[in-house]
Amino acid sequence: MKINDVMTPNPKTVKTSDSIQTAAQIMRDEDTGAVPVVDGGRVTGMVTDRDIVIRALADGKFTAKISDVVSDDVITATQEMSTSEAATLMGEHQIRRLPVVDAGQRLVGIVSLGDLAVKENRDNRMGETLENISEGVKRH
Repeated sequence: MKINDVMTPNPKTVKTSDSIQTAAQIMRDEDTGAVPVVDGGRVTGMVTDRDIVIRALADGKFTAKISDVVSDDVITATQEMSTSEAATLMGEHQIRRLPVVDAGQRLVGIVSLGDLAVKENRDNRMGETLENISEGVKRH
């Protein structure tokens, strides 16, 4: 199965100049914990609910911008990638969501571990992927 078959198309996004409140409102409205950060249609990072809490709110930076909290070491998937390859990528990089890009590196969707588990219905592989993602957590 291909990523294109299971991804959520056209996710809401933010720019680095947007406020963390904008990202939080998207997270609330879309029921998600992560929002892609784009510049000119290309993914430049991801911002998560954890990023906002740890990198801004915990330090009292209530008016912070996305640029203050963004994780810019973003890993992406392509539409043609198999769900198996995406699961492997998530496990290797210990991430739960992948922005999906087209051949021009423009954002076209997002796929989560939950999307792979629900839409592909491969519980065993997803369990292994989740175990790999959570490996760093278990060490602490």
